[in-house]
Amino acid sequence: MKELAVVLVSGGVDSCVTAGIANKDYELVFLHINYGQRTEQKELDSFNKIADFYRVKQRLVCDFKWLHEIGGSSLTDLGMEVPVEQTHGSAPTTYVPFRNANLLGAGVSWAEVIGAKKIFIGVVAQDAPGYPDTSPEFIQTFNELIKLGTKPDTHIEVFAPIIDMQKYEVVKLGAKLNVPFRLTWSCYKNNERACGECESCKRRQNAFELAEINDLVPYENAKC
Repeated sequence: MKELAVVLVSGGVDSCVTAGIANKDYELVFLHINYGQRTEQKELDSFNKIADFYRVKQRLVCDFKWLHEIGGSSLTDLGMEVPVEQTHGSAPTTYVPFRNANLLGAGVSWAEVIGAKKIFIGVVAQDAPGYPDTSPEFIQTFNELIKLGTKPDTHIEVFAPIIDMQKYEVVKLGAKLNVPFRLTWSCYKNNERACGECESCKRRQNAFELAEINDLVPYENAKC
């Protein structure tokens, strides 16, 4: 019997490819967090479709509505504009304060209960200049925190298998693994048809273009 692994699945490209990687060696259980983001409905739909694709029976969806109530991010505060240009060197308004720590905390709690020893998260260090909770240092430090904050006989480790890859390399790897890109969602703004204008849509479009792979997700504005 394969060892259990918790995979944090947002519904996006990175988490989908990470699930494809984990699927090779582990029995998957999927965790998804609703936190009041603009595209919560679409992301949850993508999560369930990806889980169906990998035949994941055990899945957990948690509501972290307080991240919406805290605000401070254009993903959760409708009064803030979602940026159309990437920010370099500083956190963009789409940064959700300390989100990945909260997501990983939920993953660790669940893993400790069900006996999973691995947690997979699809963070990419390419985003680290703007998103500090996607850096290798953050993952390394969080693993040290797990050792201090769990039972002595608990041995859980967070894996970030694509953290050192460029976005287009992630797409290329996903294609080799035959992951269902058509089921994923990257847009920060829309739930029906991807805007093609937000920084996440642009990163996705650029990655697929560089990887020379056709992106089957339709956009309102295909050329930005």
